[in-house]
Amino acid sequence: MSPIIALDFPTIEETTAFLERFKGVRPLTVKIGMELFYGVGPRAVGGVMLQGDVNVFLDLKLHDIPHTVERAAYQIGRMGVQLTTAHATGGSEMLAAAKRGLLAGAAESGFPAPKLLAITQLTSTSPAMMHNELQIPGPVADSVQHLAAVAQAAGADGVVASAQEAPLIRAITRPDFLIVTPGIRPAGSENGDQVRTTTPAQAAQLGSSAIVVGRPITQAADPVKAFKQIGRQWRRANE
Repeated sequence: MSPIIALDFPTIEETTAFLERFKGVRPLTVKIGMELFYGVGPRAVGGVMLQGDVNVFLDLKLHDIPHTVERAAYQIGRMGVQLTTAHATGGSEMLAAAKRGLLAGAAESGFPAPKLLAITQLTSTSPAMMHNELQIPGPVADSVQHLAAVAQAAGADGVVASAQEAPLIRAITRPDFLIVTPGIRPAGSENGDQVRTTTPAQAAQLGSSAIVVGRPITQAADPVKAFKQIGRQWRRANE
């Protein structure tokens, strides 16, 4: 899979203008996150899909009581997206409810069910934050591995995690379990608010299934060139 582009824009007009630059790059997978979805609503998904041969990763990070998450996931399942997310810290019952909702919504609308990815620990989470603020003891990697095991047992199709934890996740999950990795920064790039980052090549070598890249592409002087360079680094390391 080519790198997933995080569409971190506030309006559908900016999003569409950005995607116009990628008309010759297909198939394309993009991530619609909270900023765009909360600003535009479900039409953000439809607007992106109208570009043709574009897969959508709808990253809303569901986290609530199981019933509420199931009903929200039902609505997501009706949209025709390929991937979506829920927080693993919501627990196994909540994750199972999310999966049920996605399956029911997709079945009603005639779409394949989206893959459910469980958010483990955000790539902005440092050991100090996890220990002092969340009061979770031990290494971040141990928490991520544990949450991945919970997610797999609850029926999730994969997790979102830093590539730094991918080997530990691979050690305890089935071969087709997805590890989707944000926090990707090409060598020499600024980390910004990300803490646990890797390069595209490192992510491939560590066992990530797919990488999500935002600012290094969307804020590049030539986004298409940046996308292709990152894609080459990712593919070469996968060969």
